[in-house]
Amino acid sequence: MGDVRRRVPRTDVLLVEPRLAAAVAVVGRERVKQAIGRAQQRARRGEIDPGAVVEAAVAELPAGPRAVLNATGVVVHTNLGRAPLSAAAVEAVVAAAGYTDVEFDLVAGGRARRGRDAVAALAAAVPAAGAVHVVNNGAAALVLAATVLASGGEIVVSRGELVEIGDGFRLPDLLVSTGARLREVGTTNRTTLADYAAAVGAGTGFVLKVHPSNFVVSGFTGQVSVRELASLGVPVVVDIGSGLLAPDALLPDEPDAASVLAAGATLVTASGDKLLGGPQAGLLLGAVEVVQRLRRHPLARALRVDKLTLAALAATVGAPVTPVSAALHADVGVLRRRSQGLCAGLVAAGRPAEVVASVAVVGGGGAPGVRLESWAVSVPEQVAGPLRTGSPPVVGRVSRGRLLVDLRCVPVEADRVVLDAVLRAWPAG
Repeated sequence: MGDVRRRVPRTDVLLVEPRLAAAVAVVGRERVKQAIGRAQQRARRGEIDPGAVVEAAVAELPAGPRAVLNATGVVVHTNLGRAPLSAAAVEAVVAAAGYTDVEFDLVAGGRARRGRDAVAALAAAVPAAGAVHVVNNGAAALVLAATVLASGGEIVVSRGELVEIGDGFRLPDLLVSTGARLREVGTTNRTTLADYAAAVGAGTGFVLKVHPSNFVVSGFTGQVSVRELASLGVPVVVDIGSGLLAPDALLPDEPDAASVLAAGATLVTASGDKLLGGPQAGLLLGAVEVVQRLRRHPLARALRVDKLTLAALAATVGAPVTPVSAALHADVGVLRRRSQGLCAGLVAAGRPAEVVASVAVVGGGGAPGVRLESWAVSVPEQVAGPLRTGSPPVVGRVSRGRLLVDLRCVPVEADRVVLDAVLRAWPAG
């Protein structure tokens, strides 16, 4: 067979291979050469075949985030990036990728308020908000509020609302890190207005009400409304969590910014990448004097968002429908017909699939008690892995030994793409 080293492709030949040439434009020539060199050495040592050098080099290079088709039935899927951006938001991000007027007034030729378009869009969407500010996520919004309004003082909060917000991060730890002290009132299942009133005093920075959006407490429970809390004579900060700006009949128990402010809240904090359907961002809406204090605090600079987020947020708020809203309000009859079409395509190709009733959820820590009637195509569980690792990746939901492919969050124009992906992941016979 001869010396295997003579069969290892030369560097100059490899650099013009289409996949590696494309990688040069992304990560640079030197990084690609290093990956090639390591792959060549593996081939010379006999670890791989010389014909596999290209694949080995490509595998070493960063692939970046991959677009995924969400067939789980979880609308705001945290592990899949939460809210998918609308076409308008994507277009706005592309436009903002270069030089932009993010902090410049083209008419006056001077400096302008950063993110004024996003702020104006939010203010128009929630007229009850006297002022608006945006930071980089929901937790940051609450941290900024606690730092400015309660550092060195007390935050009065119900024990039943001291939640864990995900990945081990707990609300009490977050708040205490700002230099505020927590004054816990009530019990895990019941808190009364009298509990709050007894705790409020000269050292109170604000009363905090947190929507426990990722769990439901039922049975012998009791909580105090925002309107009642507003009667205590101290600022009331309400973390509504999921970023719903106005009431939605589909989500009757989910608080929204407009209603909470109308009930007397001083400040509302929320996330931008959940029910709002936009980019990761923390929203602060409320009284003018309070929001201005937050905006001018030194910490606000560390928490500010970039131009891409501001562009996407403005476009999201201005869009008539977001992908999240479309998925939440998808017509169940249409979903069934789409599932039947997918199933028919699989059966015609010799794959014994079936259409089954399914239950979708909001996800992302929003409306945990809401179950969305849906439909899915049921296929063998062993299809899940190849389907996830295919191109494009399609992520379904494994349940009771079967893989369910729910099209609720899949754009209708991608139905054929899903069919082809399942066929590739599920060999006939």
